[in-house]
Amino acid sequence: MGVANTSIVYDAIIIGSGMSGGWAAKELTEAGLNVLVIESGRDVKHIKDYPSTNMLPWEFPHRGRLPVDVKAQYKACFDHYILTEEHIHFIKKDEEQEYIQDKPFSWVRGDQVGGRSLLWGRQTQRLSDFDFEGPLRDGYAIDWPIRYKDLDPWYTRVEKFIGVAGKRDGIPQLPDGDFLPPFELTCIEDHFKQQMATHYPGRHVINARVANISQAQPIHLEQGRAQCQNRNLCSRGCPFGGYFSSNASTLPWAEKTGNLTMLTRTLVHSIIYDAQKQKATGVKVVNKDTMVMAEYKARIIFVNASTISTNLLLLNSTSSRFPNGLGNDNGLMGKYIGFHNFNGRVSAQYSGFADTTTDGRTPAGGFVPRFVNVQQQETDFLRGYHAMISSGRGTKSNGNEVGEPLKNSLLNPEPSGWYISAQIMGETILKETNHVYLDKEKKDKYGLPVLHVSVVYDDNDQKMLQHFFDSYTDMFTAAGYTNVETKVNNRNPGNENHEMGGVRMGNDPNTSLLNKWNQLHSCNNVFVTDGACMVSTGANNPSLTYMAMTARAANYAIEELKKRNL
Repeated sequence: MGVANTSIVYDAIIIGSGMSGGWAAKELTEAGLNVLVIESGRDVKHIKDYPSTNMLPWEFPHRGRLPVDVKAQYKACFDHYILTEEHIHFIKKDEEQEYIQDKPFSWVRGDQVGGRSLLWGRQTQRLSDFDFEGPLRDGYAIDWPIRYKDLDPWYTRVEKFIGVAGKRDGIPQLPDGDFLPPFELTCIEDHFKQQMATHYPGRHVINARVANISQAQPIHLEQGRAQCQNRNLCSRGCPFGGYFSSNASTLPWAEKTGNLTMLTRTLVHSIIYDAQKQKATGVKVVNKDTMVMAEYKARIIFVNASTISTNLLLLNSTSSRFPNGLGNDNGLMGKYIGFHNFNGRVSAQYSGFADTTTDGRTPAGGFVPRFVNVQQQETDFLRGYHAMISSGRGTKSNGNEVGEPLKNSLLNPEPSGWYISAQIMGETILKETNHVYLDKEKKDKYGLPVLHVSVVYDDNDQKMLQHFFDSYTDMFTAAGYTNVETKVNNRNPGNENHEMGGVRMGNDPNTSLLNKWNQLHSCNNVFVTDGACMVSTGANNPSLTYMAMTARAANYAIEELKKRNL
């Protein structure tokens, strides 16, 4: 891997090394381009820098929980499931880059090479034309400049490389992909599937599609990755490379080409625009250890810093031509921010399968694709939601055992009944009032303006949540389950990491910032292919779409460079 050099002009600079940045690096270096990847966090090498990956529960000083004084340093993600002793080394402290919450917002950030690709839940679904056509159909936001057919081959390209376990289910609103064999459902999940086929034929319970290698193919072995071991310790970093992360897959692949240079602990301050050339010529950066500023030059720039950071960077990239942020002629940059609604869960119990229990672990579970507002508007809320299904069987304990009774119950655990639960993942409507903007006076310790975040749930989200509660209460009851309970999770927007928008795509430069190839309308050698480019959120996990759009845009950029159009 090369050493960063301020005196040369790179073919491409990529800002960010996470889910989409890693894919940009893979595609561009494979094509022979000399690429500089700039990462604000520390370097993390696959296997070598996963300190907790093989630790046993009793080897953690606090059995995985964090002391109050330590947890207080991570208020932005205080209630996030990932904030434990197992993963804390992969999460950015609040003091590293402060922001102002005009409305409560949990900005969960990675702080290393690979970003949050080390921490994601690996649910991997394609968007369908029901998602791409949603804004045009109901009039909220603007029309996507692309459709499913534009991404279909790129979805396939990504799936084959990263490894996605799943099943071809033939459901129009959830297009099938190029899958490895699926991970099995538990007996109660399979029971739920059968019951829904009887009572609600249009509501499908399927094997969750996950970026875990259920059966390694030659392309995965070539990456140095192996089959998933079903440890369910993915977010510690997997020494087997059993799940997809930039660290285990795309970045090492890019490094093997000899065309990759990585710069870490370096924060991109702004993108440099040359008014005479009418294009970006490089980036201005801050070394986070020395506080020394430098400039790096490139022919094209891919911005993959993750949604909120990408908005911050572009808004801060001002010049005489772009006083309000690079490409921000229409003043829409930072507006129309969305996320996914994870704010509810429905759980139930089942007395059946008393002779059956779980054997081992699974990284998948069940999944119920969206079944409302698909073909037509059916409810008093817009768009829809899907649900992730989990289940299991615990052991009985009255909590009062000591001595010999406690020893016997530990050595000979008696199974309790089965439980099953559904977790909503709902589409939110991207609105102008949900926005981010730069403080006019306050700067962080690296000299960047502090970002304000003003993003909230709305009435549509509440109506959707209530529909989810009502639907799954009925569905669990119809399946014969008891003690059905609903729970509001009380999580802030952003808490599940799926923030999107602010630099949306579109055909009209008056209403969008990017064209159909993810280029800034008014600065076409800058590409934005992370979540910031999204026009709408859809109801599915967005990571696969980020990767597919990045691969598509990168290959377009390669062809345009060959034609000398960039």
